[in-house]
Amino acid sequence: MQKIISLKLLPSEAANQAIVKKYLAQAEAVSTDAVTGYHILKQSIDARGRQPWINLSLKAFINEPFQNREFTHLHFQDISKAERTVIIIGAGPAGLFAALQLIESGIKPILLERGKDVRARRRDLAILNKEGEVNPESNYCFGEGGAGTYSDGKLYTRSSKRGDINRILSLFVQFGAEEQILYEAHPHIGTNKLPHIITAMRKQILDCGGEYLFEKKVSDFIIKDSEMKGVKTADGNSFEADAVILATGHSARDIFQLLAAKNILIEPKPFALGVRVEHPQSLIDSSQYHCDVRGDFLPPAAYSWVQQVDGKGVFSFCMCPGGIIAPAATAPRELVVNGWSPSKRNNPYANSGIVVSVEEKDWQVHKKHGVLAGMFFQQDVERKAFEAGGGKFVAPAQRLVDFASGKLSSSLPACSYLPGLHSTSLKEVLPPFIYRSLQEGFKEYGKKMKGYFTNDAVVVATESRTSSPVRIPRDAATLQHPQIKNLYPSGEGAGYAGGIVSAAMDGERVANMIALKVV
Repeated sequence: MQKIISLKLLPSEAANQAIVKKYLAQAEAVSTDAVTGYHILKQSIDARGRQPWINLSLKAFINEPFQNREFTHLHFQDISKAERTVIIIGAGPAGLFAALQLIESGIKPILLERGKDVRARRRDLAILNKEGEVNPESNYCFGEGGAGTYSDGKLYTRSSKRGDINRILSLFVQFGAEEQILYEAHPHIGTNKLPHIITAMRKQILDCGGEYLFEKKVSDFIIKDSEMKGVKTADGNSFEADAVILATGHSARDIFQLLAAKNILIEPKPFALGVRVEHPQSLIDSSQYHCDVRGDFLPPAAYSWVQQVDGKGVFSFCMCPGGIIAPAATAPRELVVNGWSPSKRNNPYANSGIVVSVEEKDWQVHKKHGVLAGMFFQQDVERKAFEAGGGKFVAPAQRLVDFASGKLSSSLPACSYLPGLHSTSLKEVLPPFIYRSLQEGFKEYGKKMKGYFTNDAVVVATESRTSSPVRIPRDAATLQHPQIKNLYPSGEGAGYAGGIVSAAMDGERVANMIALKVV
């Protein structure tokens, strides 16, 4: 028989299959030999007490042969001669999963990516980190796989109502991810492994007869009688199709400006902006696991927090245990930082975005830019950060306690940010309400997490691309733009997702809606 059994084990016990079988046998009052195997269905860490525990939900096979985990392997059809075609602008998670879903539905995707393939992107990232030169079309945000490819690969989301999370995770496994992402409470692939997975997805799309083109920056839309017919690219080419999915990500400012210039309806949207803070990972481990040294059977610890300061939300964002802070700018003279971790999360530092909610009332100084005022608010802070760092994407920074007390740091600790840090008063970089909110937020959280509020931590500016500053509206029933027929906004850049999984689900949802449309 097969039984679903929950266990609460020490980390060392949970890592030992023989011990897990022993506890399963005890739970069912059978001999250990009667347990022929098990699958982990869910796994999480409970570190609230002095002793961390591993919570497991398991499917145990008792007195019957063990069966390998059931895994649905999707087969994609040949669509090279399909009658319907759809242009997808952007090869991030929304675009890639939309393409795969279109193929399942017998529709040919034409995927246009402004940047380069994942391998070529690496060379541009190396130049950015080592020489301080950014390629506006190939960087941490732009290129195959989108921002998520080189931003950690976190796969957790609260957006279960938007689609089938398990289907998205299963597809990642089908294209090369480890099966553990299917049951971990906070699944994570790692920046070192994601490029291989993205490459496998591209191969699948091409093998099925889809088109997948790089360095195709969209410069204009082809619109006739309020209907999207296709797009023009900066290299002088034109592409036409039955529909266009706009999945360009949260940093494609030129697309937002193009929409506004053509009087295509877009709306301002709240976002968040702040800094990235980095601690020694050992300090976070010690505090979260209540120990002097993290044991071999526990992963590097994470944290999350939310504070209210004078009516503003201050919260952690994209926390990266064992991670690295990276320069995520998409244009010269604009400094943006983000964080990522390799699959093992084995770097000596832990970093997290700590950001403050930004609403329409906060960017009134840029109101002359209309619906793009929030975007220009972002850009203004990024330019101040670049100037404060002194160029070459050196980032302005302060020690954490110094930042909270308004004191210039006489020195800075070692940091994972490769272009380097420059000691600066971040009061000169951040808008006053963000600066004050962060100061108080750090102080308050320091009272709750032992060791967090320390000058061994460094605050690095600026974390500004948490989400899109605009929303591209769409009809709730058809998912089309309400003004332009056959234009389907999707993913983070359109304001309908907040991470890899939610963007992937939104891409699938839009593709399904296109497939259902009667031509």
